[in-house]
Amino acid sequence: MKPGPSLRTLPSLLLLQLLLLLLLLLLTTQGSLAVRRGRTRRELAPALHLWGIRDDGGSYCQRLGFCCQDRNDDCAVPYRGSMCYCDIFCNRMVPDCCPDYWTYCQNAEKDPPVYPGCQHEDQMYHPSETYKENCNQCTCLGNSYWDCEQEPCLVNTELMNAINRGNYGWRAGNHSSFWGMTLEEGIRHRLGTIRPSPSVMNMNKMHMNMGPNVVLPRNFDAAQKWPGLIHEPLDQGNCAGSWAFSTAAVASDRISIHSKGHMTPSLSPQNLLSCNTRHQQGCNGGRLDRAWSFLRRRGLVSDKCYPLASQNSIAEPCRMYSRPMGRGKRQATGPCPNNFHHSNDYSNDIYQSTPPYRLSSNEKDIMKEIMENGPVQALMEVHEDFFLYKDGIYRHTPASNGKPPQFRRQGTHSVKITGWGEELQPNGRRVKFWRAANSWGPTWGEGGSFRILRGCNECDIESFVVGVWGRVGSEDMNHRRYYHRK
Repeated sequence: MKPGPSLRTLPSLLLLQLLLLLLLLLLTTQGSLAVRRGRTRRELAPALHLWGIRDDGGSYCQRLGFCCQDRNDDCAVPYRGSMCYCDIFCNRMVPDCCPDYWTYCQNAEKDPPVYPGCQHEDQMYHPSETYKENCNQCTCLGNSYWDCEQEPCLVNTELMNAINRGNYGWRAGNHSSFWGMTLEEGIRHRLGTIRPSPSVMNMNKMHMNMGPNVVLPRNFDAAQKWPGLIHEPLDQGNCAGSWAFSTAAVASDRISIHSKGHMTPSLSPQNLLSCNTRHQQGCNGGRLDRAWSFLRRRGLVSDKCYPLASQNSIAEPCRMYSRPMGRGKRQATGPCPNNFHHSNDYSNDIYQSTPPYRLSSNEKDIMKEIMENGPVQALMEVHEDFFLYKDGIYRHTPASNGKPPQFRRQGTHSVKITGWGEELQPNGRRVKFWRAANSWGPTWGEGGSFRILRGCNECDIESFVVGVWGRVGSEDMNHRRYYHRK
């Protein structure tokens, strides 16, 4: 019989066991903390291995002896220098679960397929990685399953194809600067004219004095009657400021025509966006009546003097003010914001207009006004298909009918009508149209312009049409003539 430990050796054995117990407790605590630290980014972490973790001979959850409900970061065992988990969070097909989770915790006959990522155009994505398809973001959920947003895009290829198949009299195309934007973003950032108040909509309409024998031409283009005095279409970018761009565009043409070419300013939309701030919202929308009121009372400088700061909705402070100088005229209080005011092409002259007047909605009244006095400003309702316009005579199509409401959106816009015409169709029918300049840049539509059905108030384009006179006196023309000779 072996003798037992002596009483003298018992304290030493107890002390050694106590030390071993403390060391084991310390290692367990550190391991638990390490698990917690590594678990905090679990949902965003890539797979432990490219195709998911696999170990056919492993029995990790079984060795742990239990599986945890809910997400439990302590429910883990060592795995190939890392940790794998045995909690119910693994049901989301995350790639860091133990290989025997399904057989042991879910009583599956065999493990599910490996946890691959997702493939898109010959590229592999790990779970939680994303890519953008036009305006929608797609997220890899694992097992080749993508979760993609379903927002209607501004460039809608399905709608584009439906329009081009439908023989509506115009063609649709992809305007590259719209790619990646949702339809909601297009309505919010590419329009920007607030519909006038009832009191403005009820202002008296001016009817042109035309006898019964007056014959208007079938085709008219303001640029042909006044060469060099009609300005090119503008580009508002993602600034919802069509109220400022269309006002500046019409005023530029009208002042050029009424001064007989002595003054040909391209007026500054930025001057309006930054300085016409009373009850206006800059690149987030504005009203036409308040824009014309500012042009009458304060005036604008040229676009060269006060160029566009940016084509987005960032608010820019006003950097150009004017003061009265007698007889209703005004002068700038400082140099041009562009810092090139020493050149006579960058003069800080202030240009003003008379109060605007509203025309009747009769197409002949609008035609005669354009032919005699120059381009006019018009409101219109923009629908989802108008963004896709490429060429032809536009009319709103029923191609989106039957789609959910988010696919059928509209908003108020303002444009410059520069002329009209008729087009003979293959069936022998003549189709009447307006010719108008948009403010979406020269690559959109027909060189930045478009044609739209005339005489039927298509998209409300004949419902609110405005004309104006430039405030031009003999002293203005003499001053400009002397100024340019210098």
